[in-house]
Amino acid sequence: MSTGTMKKSHSQWSSRMGFMLAAAGSAVGLGNIWKFPYMAGEMGGSAFVLTYLLFMFVIGLPILVLEWLIGRRGQKNPIHTMEDVAISEGRSKSWHWVGIIGVVGSFLILSFYSVIGGWATDYIVLSAQGTFEGAHGEVTGQIFDNFLGNVNHLLTWHTVFMFATASIVAMGVGAGLERACKIMMPGLGVLLLVLVGYAAYVSGPSFGKAFSFLFTPDWSAINGTAMLAALGHAFFSLSLGMGIMMAYGSYLGKDVNLLSTARTVVILDVIVAMLSGMAIFPLVFANGLQPGEGPGLIFVTLPIAFGNMAGGTVLGVLFFIFLTFAALTSSISLLEPTVELLEEKTPLGRKSATILSSLVIWALGIACLLAFNEWADVKLFGKNIFDLLDYLTSKIMLPLTGLGTVVFGAWMMNQKRIREELNLNDFWFSVWSVLTRYIVPVAVIIILIYGFL
Repeated sequence: MSTGTMKKSHSQWSSRMGFMLAAAGSAVGLGNIWKFPYMAGEMGGSAFVLTYLLFMFVIGLPILVLEWLIGRRGQKNPIHTMEDVAISEGRSKSWHWVGIIGVVGSFLILSFYSVIGGWATDYIVLSAQGTFEGAHGEVTGQIFDNFLGNVNHLLTWHTVFMFATASIVAMGVGAGLERACKIMMPGLGVLLLVLVGYAAYVSGPSFGKAFSFLFTPDWSAINGTAMLAALGHAFFSLSLGMGIMMAYGSYLGKDVNLLSTARTVVILDVIVAMLSGMAIFPLVFANGLQPGEGPGLIFVTLPIAFGNMAGGTVLGVLFFIFLTFAALTSSISLLEPTVELLEEKTPLGRKSATILSSLVIWALGIACLLAFNEWADVKLFGKNIFDLLDYLTSKIMLPLTGLGTVVFGAWMMNQKRIREELNLNDFWFSVWSVLTRYIVPVAVIIILIYGFL
């Protein structure tokens, strides 16, 4: 067993559905809503979608299952789960570094993710106030630039979003994480369907244009860059390598079928991404706007569409509520690994652990938001604080954790026991072994190398 004092107060998910919605909520985030649709449209439409789907199931799903499996074995926070499972398999406890990098990664990500979540929350208010009515590109661009330049405004909404995140996590696994996702994930689904229906109603022929933009295959666009983009997004879209899924797995009972649950989570994640595209791009095309603007698509381009259509104020409010919900379901999962570690390894209770970790993350988030204004000229390795943390986590720490997880699961653990736990026959276990021992590690190494280029 691991060294040090460990409190045995581990919660459990009350149901498979609650766990599945929480895992799907972690996967469904801001990237699904703007990044995936844009990438699909620019890199081959349905050809990119099919490539992305292949990578989601061949690369993402095995790592997701292994993170859950290891977490369920250890029944502790990711660091001590990795240490204990390694010792039980007769391996070095140094494997706990996989958990350390994952927990630190989720901690750092939340500091700047909360800042962006604050943007989405503020835009609910701006939309409700009719700020974008009749606005054109220069107006919405100026609104966003002024917003980024206002330290007090950014700090207020960063604080509001972080407080909402901490309030949910402080209530615990069942009353907090699970209950929130049982409310927010169906809410996300309803809001998304309303947005797609409204987009179809008001955009006319542009709805068909958006469908073609996303789903007409252009295999000539599937080059090395597009495949690497699909591979990388498949990995990060499922919240892999952050300690999240290992922490969530530690609350799992033995009765949950990991493979079927992972398949459902992957499918839900992809459906949300594709429906988001069908909610956004009809409005973009109907208003003669450009789709390829990354984050600016959400905070600069879309407000123009909302401000120049019938019922656009209501639609804008609904859209940014949807965006905030998606951000929250991910942010609570990002906070959980750190809180679980403090709760188990220190005298702190759940609420105190949440308050302490949230305050530190909130303070680091201030440094991130200052990168857009007062500290814009402060550079480390040629990047501002916000971009540096984004690069460090997404390009280095997450792939390292994912690589460590799959190598440990495929080469260091008893494979007969894994086969029994996953209930695989000879054929499917052979497929599983080839994927986890050879294909997945090589793919993650490619992601890691690509991040340095």
